[in-house]
Amino acid sequence: MSTPPAHADAHPPWIGRRLLALLYDLWPAMALWLLLSALFTTGYTLLGRHDPHENIAPLSGLQWLLWLCCWGVTGLYAVASWRHGGQTLGMRPWRLRVRRLDGGRASTGALWLRFAVATVSLCAGGLGFWWAWIDRDRLTWHDRASGTRVLREAGRADD
Repeated sequence: MSTPPAHADAHPPWIGRRLLALLYDLWPAMALWLLLSALFTTGYTLLGRHDPHENIAPLSGLQWLLWLCCWGVTGLYAVASWRHGGQTLGMRPWRLRVRRLDGGRASTGALWLRFAVATVSLCAGGLGFWWAWIDRDRLTWHDRASGTRVLREAGRADD
């Protein structure tokens, strides 16, 4: 059974728009990662009384904690953006919005599930994103798992 778009003025976007939005969202995510890394490095230097030119050791417990925190702060950015307005900064230029399958606002739990499954999808070479090319409703793995979808809002006549 096919899932219709939530609104008459919204429709499933081409997967390329979704990937471009993801690329745009890399910039605010990297800014958050740099800020978090600076905090970790400052704490490592000051609290551990290490040489200011010494880096956190590769594959150490502290580096794994930093990676986990980077993943978490990226999730906070995505989930907060989707929860309050339905879109991240990268989705705005493409007029993309995350909604429940019935068109309503998604729950925070569903959005965290969406983020987690999207992470797995990216780690699997983007397979969950490419899945939208063959899915009858153009849904990705994280759309299906979380009961959400991305819709493109109708805009100017030149679209």
